[in-house]
Amino acid sequence: AMSCAVALYTVAATTDRPTTWRVGLLTGTGPPPAGGNLRRPAVVFRQRTAEDRGGPRTRSPQGVLVRGTGGPETARTGPRGSGSGLSGTTRTAAGGAGGRTGGGRAARRPGRTLAAWTAGLLLLGVSTVAGCRAADRDGVTPVPQLLAFLPWLLVPAGAGLLLAALARWRTGLVWGVAALGTVAWYVQPYGRPAEPGGRPVAGLRVLTANVEFGRGASALIEAVRDERPDLVFVAECETTCADALTAALADDYPHRRAVPGTGSDGSVILGRRPLAPAPALPGTMGMPGATADVAGHPVHLLLAHPMPPLPGDVGLWRHELGLLRDHAARSADRPTVVAGDFNASQDHAAFRGVLDAGLRDAARLAGAARTPTWPARTAPPLGAQIDHVLVSEHFGAAGARFLDLADTDHRALVVDLTLYERT
Repeated sequence: AMSCAVALYTVAATTDRPTTWRVGLLTGTGPPPAGGNLRRPAVVFRQRTAEDRGGPRTRSPQGVLVRGTGGPETARTGPRGSGSGLSGTTRTAAGGAGGRTGGGRAARRPGRTLAAWTAGLLLLGVSTVAGCRAADRDGVTPVPQLLAFLPWLLVPAGAGLLLAALARWRTGLVWGVAALGTVAWYVQPYGRPAEPGGRPVAGLRVLTANVEFGRGASALIEAVRDERPDLVFVAECETTCADALTAALADDYPHRRAVPGTGSDGSVILGRRPLAPAPALPGTMGMPGATADVAGHPVHLLLAHPMPPLPGDVGLWRHELGLLRDHAARSADRPTVVAGDFNASQDHAAFRGVLDAGLRDAARLAGAARTPTWPARTAPPLGAQIDHVLVSEHFGAAGARFLDLADTDHRALVVDLTLYERT
């Protein structure tokens, strides 16, 4: 700063004709200095004429910002302590060639731009799904499908936040923190577990499994023999599967209620205790009902298997879960067990409607609310819990276990329930 001040003073004192000069980032008037004895070196002078005032900016070899029209730019420097004042070595840079090249800020901008765009796309997708969850809506395809895997959206949310930091994108940082916090908030299990009041009267073990078009029937038979449940709910049990279960388990499970069908339409409820008939729930796939006698208390049973939220079938999926919600509302005041493949997780608004109607998730009561059951090929590290055992407030749950069955894309779920007599 002192060097620039001295230079300006020298220029102003030795001129007869005002001429505009640039020294560093400061401008003064006067003719070019003929000499001097500036103690600070590397002060650059360049005459600024009317022709080049509007020209592009460039930098001298010393890094001093100047303007020019593309012609040669001349900078004079003197060595430190040489006493040569403004005489010294003359350096010339042509046009904009004196600007920064190589690993400067401009060279880094394309990478930061790509990081910012990638972060924005990731955070937009996460925010769309998380926003629907927060708004208690399932939205349209692909939101219902992605909601089933809500906990794993922490990965793209975290990646988006990291990329925003690398891109030095402040808006993206705020956005990423908000998206990550929203997803983390909704990862916690839905609802509050509470033990039912009253006197415990009986224990009840329930097993539910989807055997994928009957292909997992043999593995299910082995699991039933090992676990010895009181009730077995089997989805996608077509005619061949139903016949196999009858032949292998008829002695231990002589009671059954079924909706016959082919492919994924058939469903069966097996029981050690007598099963009185009860209306089935109308749906695309079979959802049989029954009433079991448990220690002299009637327990209403229903196998749930609504349509999955396939693209084009989201409306049907939502409608059939609505039928299950209405059924839960009608049955909540009596002992009820609704088990099966719901094709929905706690992150779907349509499924939460079933819970809010008066039923509770037994796996949630047993502390296993987020254990995946589908797809079995990647569970438990990656998947969604779409197979459930829902119970009325007459039941408590002491434990939940998930079984890997061969030849099916679902894991089986076994829960140990306790029926309470409410006073």
